Amino acid sequence: MNCLYREIGITKQAFHKRLNRYLEAQDERAQLLSVIYDIRKEHPEMGAREMYFLIKPKCMGRDKFEEFCFQNGLRITRKQSFVRTTNSLGVTRFENLLVGFELNTVNQVWVSDITYYEIEGQFYYLTFIMDLCSRYIVGYSVSRNLLTECTTIPALKMALKYRSIDPGVIFHSDGGGQYYSKAFRALSEAHGLRNSMGKTPYENPNAERINGTIKNCYLRHYAPNNYLKLIRETGRAVKNYHRRPHSSLRRFSPKDFDELKSNVEMCTSRTNYKHLTASA
Repeated sequence: MNCLYREIGITKQAFHKRLNRYLEAQDERAQLLSVIYDIRKEHPEMGAREMYFLIKPKCMGRDKFEEFCFQNGLRITRKQSFVRTTNSLGVTRFENLLVGFELNTVNQVWVSDITYYEIEGQFYYLTFIMDLCSRYIVGYSVSRNLLTECTTIPALKMALKYRSIDPGVIFHSDGGGQYYSKAFRALSEAHGLRNSMGKTPYENPNAERINGTIKNCYLRHYAPNNYLKLIRETGRAVKNYHRRPHSSLRRFSPKDFDELKSNVEMCTSRTNYKHLTASA
């Protein structure tokens, strides 16, 4: 390899530095696509240029952004479904480990997703990790950008700090780049997490639902008007959500259910993952 580096006129260190920058950009682009689909669900007729000025992504300019949208079937003239998160960047997804899975207790399955929150034309990003059995948000982060080290990694570090888990916990997400990046995989594998992915939001419904709950039931009413207030109010929203009675938890709050010694039997009584995905 050293001969190859000399032949192309670049050092090994410079090559790997460029490679790491490229992989970071790919991670951000992959998650950016999820944000674009979310916007299209709410604004079906919004064009690529309008979305560019709405999101103001740091990873690409206007023309590149429009090309990126068109490459992913986001021209207005096409009758596409904008609810899926496509795997268009040539990456390998993890297997969906929740197919046929029977949930018995807490700390068996954590689900996660990234969403955006807009303040005066500026986009910020919220990452949540939730225990699928108790609906307790075990970790979260608020960030200015979509880089892995600002989104999924701090959220997972929070979860691992406050949760004592055994190896084998399933970590389920969509196909966003932050969930298969090298740094995130290293962190999850170091703690024995088993990475799992769905191909569409329909295969990660509870993580999608918690995004809407925090944004629409709490943050929209708290109305943070800058980044620091968004951080504070997101923490407030999570704390209050944990105290809210939940229909799928027999009207227990996530906090109370999470602390129940009998939550094994109660999780089992809900039979399986299919039933959980149908619960409000």
